[in-house]
Amino acid sequence: MEDLGKREQAKARRRSDIVRAARNLIRETGETDLSMRTLAQRAGVSLSTPYNLFGSKRAVVLAVLEDERDFAERFRKLDSGNSIDRIFGAHDLAFSYYTSDPEFYRTLWRALLTTSGQDDTGLATPERLAQTRAIWLGLVRNAVDDGSLASDIPVDLILQSMAHVTGGALLSWAVGSLSTFALTATVGVGYALCLKGSATPQGRVLLQARIEAYQSQLAKAGPQVNERAPETM
Repeated sequence: MEDLGKREQAKARRRSDIVRAARNLIRETGETDLSMRTLAQRAGVSLSTPYNLFGSKRAVVLAVLEDERDFAERFRKLDSGNSIDRIFGAHDLAFSYYTSDPEFYRTLWRALLTTSGQDDTGLATPERLAQTRAIWLGLVRNAVDDGSLASDIPVDLILQSMAHVTGGALLSWAVGSLSTFALTATVGVGYALCLKGSATPQGRVLLQARIEAYQSQLAKAGPQVNERAPETM
């Protein structure tokens, strides 16, 4: 049993070393199409080890993203407020990853856009997708329960609309037509408009305040929100 424990610890260390090496290579090269030979060399392991532990390049990239994101843990530490404030607190937290390290996450999103295959689920494991959905489902249902949102519009439909806002904005950001500065506020306005369609009078007051706050942020970005050229950074 002691030998088994030591082997598992060594395996975990090699896995951690590979994830760290992959993260560094992605940051250095701006590419997710990693050379497994280079990755193994940087991690100090044999060429077969990344395949044995992960199975594929894509699985390594997913592991990097999983290692980077601790959203669920940080979400649990958010200050409690009304249900609308919690929705936008979660939004601001989620997008803080992108805005604090834009080139790294833009690289991952570009990889998502160019990924092909019948079993692709984007840059998220099924476990993460389920975890994220559960968090957002709970947030929107709380807003229905406390009377900020009406109960006659299915929660799934609201979440679907919000997901489309997220995907469209991140697509624009990934290709450089939406600036990092404007990203969080742009999606925030979109979320507020989606929610406003099912809001009660008390909910509309809270959502209008959010819209105005995000509009103020967008006004600071000015007319230029394009990041295609280096000089606009």
